[in-house]
Amino acid sequence: MPSTSRGPGAGPRTTARTTGRTTARTGDRAGARGAGRASDTTAAPPRGAFTPRRAPGSRRSGAGLSVDQRGRRNRWGLLFLVLLLVVVVGRLAVLQGVDAASYATAAEQDRLRSYPVPALRGQVLDRDGAPFAYTVEASRVVADPTVVDDPARTALALTTLLDIPVSELTDKLSQEGRYVVLASQVLTETVDAIEALDLPGLYFEDDPVRLYPAGSVGGQVVGFVGREGTGLAGIEQTFEDELAGSPGQRRVEVGSGGYPIPSGIDESTPATDGSTVTLTLDQDLQFVTEKRLARACADGATTRASAVVLDARTAEVLTMGSCPGYDPGAYGSTDPDLLGNPVVSQVFEPGSVMKAVTLAAALEEGIATPDTVLGVDGSIRAGDVVVSDAWSHGVVDWTVTGILAKSSNVGTIMLAREVGDTTLEEYLRAFGIGSRTGIELPGESAGILEASAEWTESRSANVPIGQGVSVTTLQMASAYQALANGGVRVAPRLVESVTAPDGRVTAASEPERARVVSEATAERMSYMLEAVVGPGGTAPRGQIEGFRVAGKTGTAQRANPECGCYAGGGYVTTFVGFAPADDPRYVVAVDLERPTSSAEGGQVAAPVFADIMRHALTADGVVPSGSSRPDFRLTGTP
Repeated sequence: MPSTSRGPGAGPRTTARTTGRTTARTGDRAGARGAGRASDTTAAPPRGAFTPRRAPGSRRSGAGLSVDQRGRRNRWGLLFLVLLLVVVVGRLAVLQGVDAASYATAAEQDRLRSYPVPALRGQVLDRDGAPFAYTVEASRVVADPTVVDDPARTALALTTLLDIPVSELTDKLSQEGRYVVLASQVLTETVDAIEALDLPGLYFEDDPVRLYPAGSVGGQVVGFVGREGTGLAGIEQTFEDELAGSPGQRRVEVGSGGYPIPSGIDESTPATDGSTVTLTLDQDLQFVTEKRLARACADGATTRASAVVLDARTAEVLTMGSCPGYDPGAYGSTDPDLLGNPVVSQVFEPGSVMKAVTLAAALEEGIATPDTVLGVDGSIRAGDVVVSDAWSHGVVDWTVTGILAKSSNVGTIMLAREVGDTTLEEYLRAFGIGSRTGIELPGESAGILEASAEWTESRSANVPIGQGVSVTTLQMASAYQALANGGVRVAPRLVESVTAPDGRVTAASEPERARVVSEATAERMSYMLEAVVGPGGTAPRGQIEGFRVAGKTGTAQRANPECGCYAGGGYVTTFVGFAPADDPRYVVAVDLERPTSSAEGGQVAAPVFADIMRHALTADGVVPSGSSRPDFRLTGTP
């Protein structure tokens, strides 16, 4: 029978089975160790002995492996460890010996910060060196909120200096992140005051500010720069490359807090400041011109007034302005519709000032002389329309001088028909009508002049008297400059020179010159234009005491934008002339837009012309005319 027993602390019950052999006692087994080979028969454990149990299916490590198998496994393990050690040591050797420099360089590059060094934008000066625009050093105040100790206290310290509410500053200083702009274009004295407070977390970046000391004077010519410092209008836009200069760069090695390391890399490539652009404008005359235009705009009927003053010989622009204008330093608060330059971009039908070009063509072609007499009726048919003079009259024997002085539409059309449409178009284009002048300003309009082949009978009658054709104020001034300059038209220009930062001066290139009529024709036209401001002419208010003046009035219907027609559009009144007539120095063109008025150019534009011309002549010290105005023959009656 099998017997079972469970010793103290033993595991589960163990069953010993009798095999017919005698089980050796414990003491006997101990004495028998090493006495010979163990019996091939497995003996049962002694009664009461403890035998650990293993989970089913488990086997001890190495159980069942021969000595050779265990040896191979150990050798492979040792080989793996040796290979791993070789790889680690080799990698360390590469890092320390081969790639050390590159990693050091990469770490250094990671610590480097590059900052642009802005160039100071060049100045814009008038012909005498008076500034229209210049740039001063200023800074952008920046904060690192993670370094700011007390946002509320810092905001309170900065509020007065930056003129920003405490609440707004506190919000910015409490933001997440490490970069927040508190204020831009802060002047140097304010920056010095902030630095003196020694507030942690604040630093400064270059942020120059553009100033316009003349305010609105010359503003439409000079233009302005945007927030990024790029020219967006006027000379600032046209000469962006010259004025902007070239920015530099600063490379600084910074620590973990973003602050420069005192002994680290600090390299700078200096900026190249912008060049200075000197204009042909006379700032004093520009001021007077704009003041007079503002007075015209304040009359209750004039919505826009423009004027140009040219040097009669060189075509240099001495003044160019419109009312209303704008201050380039406050362009952001200006109506966007006012940010252009109407003198070069806005076109209008010039009316009777165009008659000077038509009559110059007739004289140059030998069709008439100033004393040629024509029987002029009060009206003339042109296709399906009838064109009349401004006042009713029967047939009058006017000289060509009288036709111009009285501004007869009918007489001018009669002469234009003798000239012919094709030839008249050629003269109009030679005088610059229908093409850009090439002035150094953006947005210049070419005006409107259809090819003569497209003219209808009514258009053939309208164009010679300044209707059905559109021009800019500058174009009309340029046409009269040709008459004042002995028949040679010079392309108008605004820029006198560009001076590089090193002092090297580059003068403006010579303007194009073209003879449009002979000197004899120009002299005859000057004589005839004097008659306009003389006795019996349409513009006695254009006279200037002590000086002989030549010029022409214009009163043209203004298109009504509400209906696309002339009805209810009012008029554009003009006066263009030069003085002294016997030795021309200046050309002045004035036009007034008057949507609700029927006043003529001789009544409202001529006085503006006279005031501007008078100042130009006297300020320049031009001696009054030494000769008397000639007596003019306006009619065929002796």
